[in-house]
Amino acid sequence: MASITNEKAFEESIEQSLIDHGGYAKGDPNNFNRDLAIDQTVLFQFIKDTQKNVWDSLVAIHGAEVEKKFLYRLNQELDARGMLDCLRHGVTDYGKKFTLAYFKPVSKLNPETQKLFDKNILTITRQVHYSTKDESSIDMLLSVNGLPVATIELKNPFTGQDVDDAKRQYKYDRDERELLFQFKKRALVHFAVDTDVIYMTTRLQGRKTKHLPFNKGYNKGAGNPPNPSGHMTSYLWEVVLVKDSWMDILGRFLHLEVEEKTFDGRKFKIETMIFPRYHQLDSVRKLSFDALANGAGKNYLIQHSAGSGKSNSIAWLAYHLAGLHDKNDKRIFDSVIVITDRIVLDKQLQDTIYQFEHKSGVVEKIDKDSAQLAQALTSGTNIVITTLQKFPFVLDKVGALPKRNYAVIVDEAHSSQGGESAKKMKDVLSAVDKTEIASEKINEDDDIEDEIRESMLKRGPRPNLSFFGFTATPKAKTLEFFGQKGVDGKPQPFHLYSMRQAIEERFIFDVLENYTSYQTFFQLSKKIEDDPNMNKKKAACAIARFLTLHPYNLAQKTEVMIEHFRQVTLKKIGGKAKAMVVTASREHVVRYKHEFDRYLKEKGYKDIKALVAFSGTVLLDGIPPEYTEPGMNGFGEKELPEKFATSEYQILLVAEKYQTGYDEPLLHTMYVDKRLDGVKAVQTMSRLNRTCPGKEDTFILDFVNKREDILAAFQPYYEQTQLSDVTDPNKLYDLKTKLDSFKVVYQSDIDAFCAVFFKNKELQTKREHAQLNAIVDVAVERFEAIEKDEYKEDFSNTLGVFVRLYAFLAQIMPFQDIELEKFYAYSRLLLKKLPGPDGGERYHLGDEIALEYYRLQKIADGKIQLQKDSGAAIEPISEAGTKKDKDEYALLSEIINLLNDRFGTDFTEADKLFFDQIEEEMVMDEKLGVQAKTNTIDNFKYGFEDVFIAKLVDRMDQNQDIFNKIMDDKAFAAVVKDYLLKKVYDRLNKDSGDWSERPLFFKDVIPNEDVADNQKYVDFLPVYSLQAVATSFGKEEHVEMLGWKKIENKRLNKDMFIVQVVGKSMEPTIPNGSFCLFRFERGGSRNGLVVLVESRLVTDPETSQKFTIKRYRSEKETFDDEQWRHRKIILSP
Repeated sequence: MASITNEKAFEESIEQSLIDHGGYAKGDPNNFNRDLAIDQTVLFQFIKDTQKNVWDSLVAIHGAEVEKKFLYRLNQELDARGMLDCLRHGVTDYGKKFTLAYFKPVSKLNPETQKLFDKNILTITRQVHYSTKDESSIDMLLSVNGLPVATIELKNPFTGQDVDDAKRQYKYDRDERELLFQFKKRALVHFAVDTDVIYMTTRLQGRKTKHLPFNKGYNKGAGNPPNPSGHMTSYLWEVVLVKDSWMDILGRFLHLEVEEKTFDGRKFKIETMIFPRYHQLDSVRKLSFDALANGAGKNYLIQHSAGSGKSNSIAWLAYHLAGLHDKNDKRIFDSVIVITDRIVLDKQLQDTIYQFEHKSGVVEKIDKDSAQLAQALTSGTNIVITTLQKFPFVLDKVGALPKRNYAVIVDEAHSSQGGESAKKMKDVLSAVDKTEIASEKINEDDDIEDEIRESMLKRGPRPNLSFFGFTATPKAKTLEFFGQKGVDGKPQPFHLYSMRQAIEERFIFDVLENYTSYQTFFQLSKKIEDDPNMNKKKAACAIARFLTLHPYNLAQKTEVMIEHFRQVTLKKIGGKAKAMVVTASREHVVRYKHEFDRYLKEKGYKDIKALVAFSGTVLLDGIPPEYTEPGMNGFGEKELPEKFATSEYQILLVAEKYQTGYDEPLLHTMYVDKRLDGVKAVQTMSRLNRTCPGKEDTFILDFVNKREDILAAFQPYYEQTQLSDVTDPNKLYDLKTKLDSFKVVYQSDIDAFCAVFFKNKELQTKREHAQLNAIVDVAVERFEAIEKDEYKEDFSNTLGVFVRLYAFLAQIMPFQDIELEKFYAYSRLLLKKLPGPDGGERYHLGDEIALEYYRLQKIADGKIQLQKDSGAAIEPISEAGTKKDKDEYALLSEIINLLNDRFGTDFTEADKLFFDQIEEEMVMDEKLGVQAKTNTIDNFKYGFEDVFIAKLVDRMDQNQDIFNKIMDDKAFAAVVKDYLLKKVYDRLNKDSGDWSERPLFFKDVIPNEDVADNQKYVDFLPVYSLQAVATSFGKEEHVEMLGWKKIENKRLNKDMFIVQVVGKSMEPTIPNGSFCLFRFERGGSRNGLVVLVESRLVTDPETSQKFTIKRYRSEKETFDDEQWRHRKIILSP
């Protein structure tokens, strides 16, 4: 008896399972014809049993040689058409058509086809000697009616061998020239199997053979989960290979993909036999089964990472959904609609499904108008493919559609479920018969209410529509709309194939594996004498734009990129590697292209050529010529992907275009010169993750983003994306209550509006358009009458939040609040008519400022490590983050000082100042101040800990050594935190007016009454109780003068005063805590001085800088001799 731990025992257990439970018969290896690689005994048994009359008529033609001649003909067809096509569509010999396999019917309308399916003979044959040259054998051979379709090499880890040995056996011991292994002609898939994992390939190519994992995945990563009742890989023979499943895979999954490629101007075809990976097979079957069980009217979210093969999954799902029939043999879905922006998907769908059925017209692409869509749906086209942009939005245009059920498959779901667009899409498919409503003579009030209810129902879930949303990076809206509730009540995907699993299975690269950060340090100066008063945000944006577009900045970065590309990237992927430069704007693309061309010419580099990708036209500095993508590249936009794939071009400079949905496997390196946040960062950097032969790694060089920000962007999508909480519908009522308090919208206006707006469209007149405007204009007038601009802004912002939130929430729950629906309809149009905030002038500061100092420095490189089971979640949709920042104004010189300070301090910051700066920031933290005054030090330390870490992380770039020491050395960190805890707590609880607690500087401050008038502003300057610190500011406050300080060896004047600089100084060379002399700028206003101070609490969304502004207003007293002095200084926002 064989040992139960050897490979033979493993073989026997699989064979027995398939024979006992899988619908297989035991094959005889002696019946295998090595010359033809067919089990002709089983083949003829099947043909004579199922097609006796046809066989008899062929016997009459060929006589005694009928089997020999039929095998000759069959071999011809298998060589020419391949095994898969012959299995599906049979062969013809002398006009006699023979079916080689019967596939299970999708309906029970023809019982005879089920009987024929049952007559298929599936065999499992062990130790098959396949070669005509030697006695080489394969462990297991699976055949259908004598025709070989799969081989299996088994390894048992108990014997010291595993799946890698099976893979090596296929690569080095199985000659692809042997007929059994010839691509397409015989066996269609080859499995390498051990007790733990499975790999498969559809093409043997010697050492180039590529095996793909065929595993379930475990803990959101690669591998298989433990199986308490058997082998971890038992799903292969217990589920996948059983008769019904295996025949379904052969009939409705496997397909031959023919891809046209262009290389160096030459076109050639690449054939690939596509066998579903486990997650594809699993997701399509689970989705189909659930749709069959529950019928139409349900939404599904499929979170499948890049590299998951979404195009094939969508094609298979569409075909399976189109074939679903209920127990009464009625189709579950009358049509399946695929919404995608993938140009290749329509052809791929048509080609794939044609292989299944050899029928035309099963798939129709909608590329004209809504009438074409209506025709496709009413004519019963099984599968319709279109884009959301071309999907018709108006019922009136399409006309009434029959009441039918539809499955809508949305590719990249996050871009396609917007409020009104989704509602309009549902309108078309909601099967509302408008003519019936128009022909009835009913009460007008009832008619309007019915229209409102109908509008509400269209927006909510529809019983005749099922949505299947595919995405790798679901947003909060996507999760709530498509997701299903988990045990915690939060929405989750119906099916998951995670980024982590795709990376671990090597279908994509981890693009954060090699990530290098550069930081720009610079010093600006003001070139003009005047100091104009400017909008703070716009001026800061203009300065940031000035820097990023400055020729020296572009030149330095260009040199870094090109030299890195030549030294590193150019050698990758066998010399074929390419790079993408992600820029901040179209103007950046144009200027970078000029700089790239200049540098390449100057250096004499002829091995690099760059292309550009941007939309529209660009005019530099308002001076012709206008630049366009085709003009700069020398060919049309549609040609770019194909041209860039050739060896002529290496670098692609982009602005928005090609940052999502662009798959070029040869992309190896990305240079990022643009702020990227959240899902945008994931989608953009993931352009590098595609695999191809010879590609071993990727590289990102980032000039702008922080490593921790990129980590935070990727983490929620690394495993399963989850929401921190679900959106609360009661927020709608809270928002409406707030809007009502402004007294801009009256209920009488809403009622009058809805009486017209929801009136039957057949009964509406042109005059009623004017009536709608008049009703809304009344509210606009009330809005204009609001005196304070901040109240106007608050109302406008709140109204916008309400409209967006209602449009979203109404899709995921059927609201039955007519008043809320009426308010929404009115609010949408009111929002469009409200005057927007004054856009103002756009600043161009090229003539006002100059770049004095510039340095580009690598600050970090290496892997950004994504965490397993991190629990990272995305936030649900809410009203947060929608308020517009109030315009603030500052003197140009102070804005420049701010930016110089933000980017310059890393050069001169001494270690001893590091903790002082953190201390000062914490002392000025308003929330921490409240906690200190209301808690004991023991309770205060809990809030202190979080703020300390936040401040530390904020400043980590300024002193990496100290930061690492605190993070790595717990004892050192404890001493530091204990020291700062006591100091911060004591300072926050001290009376700021207590002179005994003032710095030593104050010991020499002389009270006002002790300084003679003739000494003031001659030998002494006033000292004010003002600190230029990191804080945020509230209401106007009075700043006291503390006294006078003697200043020697300096000529003084009445513009001057003294304040203390703490925290991060406005001038990097000034030590923390110093008392500094301030003065008004000459040529500027003597009043209204503006000082910029850093704030860790405020982030400008456009420049991503953290700062705030304080304005100092000086009140003076004037004497009879026309002399004056500062009496007090007012500090205000």
